[in-house]
Amino acid sequence: MIKEIINNDFSEVAASKASVVDFNATWCGPCKMMAPVLEKVSDLMEGKAEFFAIDVDENMMLAAQFGIQSIPTLAIFKDGELVAKSIGFVPQPALEKWLGENL
Repeated sequence: MIKEIINNDFSEVAASKASVVDFNATWCGPCKMMAPVLEKVSDLMEGKAEFFAIDVDENMMLAAQFGIQSIPTLAIFKDGELVAKSIGFVPQPALEKWLGENL
């Protein structure tokens, strides 16, 4: 399950032991391709990490805070600290490998 971040409220991510954040936008084609892949992976990794989505148009402060300049960008946070970023669409096998290496 992917939780939607609204009003630049990063508190749930900051409180999470391990989280994956998808920085995206509704108009972004690769973001739309990434959404179902992330949904599947979030189900597979339930209990290992929490998954969040941030619309960069609605949450500009968070996008700026983490230096998001291209979307989709996936970011891994551990205890609220950014530990890894991936930019662009990632197929499911590559995403699972990347998450396994960084979580």
